[in-house]
Amino acid sequence: MLNIIWPIFIIISIIYACFSGTLPKINDSIFDTIESTMSLVITLAGTMCFWSGIMNILEKTDFFIKLKNGISKVIKLIFKSVEKDSKESEYISLNIISNILGLGNAATPMGIKAMDCMDEKNKKKNFMTKDMMMFILINTASIQIIPTTVIAIRASLGSKNPSGMIFQIWVVSIIVFISVISFGKIFFKREDS
Repeated sequence: MLNIIWPIFIIISIIYACFSGTLPKINDSIFDTIESTMSLVITLAGTMCFWSGIMNILEKTDFFIKLKNGISKVIKLIFKSVEKDSKESEYISLNIISNILGLGNAATPMGIKAMDCMDEKNKKKNFMTKDMMMFILINTASIQIIPTTVIAIRASLGSKNPSGMIFQIWVVSIIVFISVISFGKIFFKREDS
């Protein structure tokens, strides 16, 4: 649907610019947009490289192992059918840790692997299990201690204090995370009864 709507918007804009005499402004805005987009892409790529490197270093530390073990206890409470030392538990842990550190792009491959592992145990292949649905909910509303993407975008747009909204993000993401898990559990219980 969007691949129909956007071209229509673009065509209407160009036609309007031809009749109103502002066609040169469209050309200028295209080049300005390309420049700002490239700046944003470079900033985000640098940020992702930095935090992915930090994640690789963390994986080899005792702190990371303790963090993963701590999260695996929470995972067992949330996901009833996930075994503690299974591959899916490890992938879920890595996904959650990556999301907490604000590494959305680093979390995606782990999330896909976790879903693949859960789908292997799924008996009804046309439907998701409750654990799969809960995992999607948790990914959608993940807690972020370091919101790297938001900080990078604010920095690229010239913010004087790009990390000035971290506390608000913590509060909102914790509230949303708890709400999502609570509502998910409530709906799953209602479906069982």
